[in-house]
Amino acid sequence: MNFERFVATRYLKAERKGLFTLVTTVIAVSGVAIGVAALIATMSVMNGFQADIQKKIIGAQAHIVVHGNLDPAGLRRLAETLKRQEEVIATAPFALGQAIITFRDRSSGILLRGLDPSQEFEVNDLAKNLVEGDWSGLVLGDELAKNMGAWTGQEVTLISPQGMATPLGLVPRMRKFKVTGLVHTGYYEFDSATAYLGLPAAASFLGLPAGASGMAARLARLEDADRVTRRLQAELGYAYVVRSFNQMNQTLFAALRLEKYVMFLILALIILVAAFNIASTLILMGTEKLRDIGILKALGATSGQVHRIFLWEGLMIGGSGVGLGVALGLALCFVIQRYPPIELPPDIYYLSRVPVHVEARDVLAVTACGILLTLLAALYPALRAAKTSPVDAIHYG
Repeated sequence: MNFERFVATRYLKAERKGLFTLVTTVIAVSGVAIGVAALIATMSVMNGFQADIQKKIIGAQAHIVVHGNLDPAGLRRLAETLKRQEEVIATAPFALGQAIITFRDRSSGILLRGLDPSQEFEVNDLAKNLVEGDWSGLVLGDELAKNMGAWTGQEVTLISPQGMATPLGLVPRMRKFKVTGLVHTGYYEFDSATAYLGLPAAASFLGLPAGASGMAARLARLEDADRVTRRLQAELGYAYVVRSFNQMNQTLFAALRLEKYVMFLILALIILVAAFNIASTLILMGTEKLRDIGILKALGATSGQVHRIFLWEGLMIGGSGVGLGVALGLALCFVIQRYPPIELPPDIYYLSRVPVHVEARDVLAVTACGILLTLLAALYPALRAAKTSPVDAIHYG
């Protein structure tokens, strides 16, 4: 143990002349601990919601989709290109287009997605999301079915905005389909505006000469999606559009990241307020130990050593608060996950309890933030103590 840390430890352990300095020290440690615990718990809950949303999105989509104006030969070449990628473990063709669904007196714009069940369920988790019926006909998102009042066994009409050439000119393409199933992905944007149909029927309805709009792919590792997307785009050229799940949902993920950063900054203010308590505690300690500081400097201690003594004191006080806060925050996350204090309405959040996901990098970031604010708070009291004249300190101490 070096000289500065030894003296700082002795100062903190020494018996105080009054309770006020001890009380301010306890308040400072408690403030830092509460701020750190609140920050860790909040970040973990936000991570939980983000992970749950990402899981739902990936469950309804593929890791990578490639589409373009394809002919049958182009579709085959695209499938071969995808299968050559070592990261790709499954592929599936799909048809995608917009349509209008009508049932009785209700109409709504939808995204029509054609799929081949034998391949589609290898690239996503839609098979697990079927809550009623089967995939033999038109499958609706459960929120869409609720809004339309169309349930399994009923017939609905699909209208394609792309016209069909007739002797009378272009007329909308209209067909009736029987609803054979309902899907619940847990993500409202999908469940309220998406319908699923067998690939041949969807391609015929949308007028796709290749029988598909593109190919979807699943990777062995989700983290490789953006890198593989860039490589495929360079290999295929700009006649094709290659997008990862991150790019398809970049607005949502960007909003979630921004929300997390803003919450981090707001809750870090709690630690900052506690850091001011540390500064006041060190100033009081410097006044209380004024004579001791004078004696140390008279015996040969330099201003730099006195400065470092008070920095160590601030670091010990703040570090105790940060360590206690990390333990409290992790305990709080465990309690929220194991014994949820709030029951969420499943029909709104599609969750019955608050999700919690602790990430090591968030804990490290919060710890570093706490330590940094503690050191910043200790700078002024340390400089003030270091500038003390040994003669004045002994005389007035």
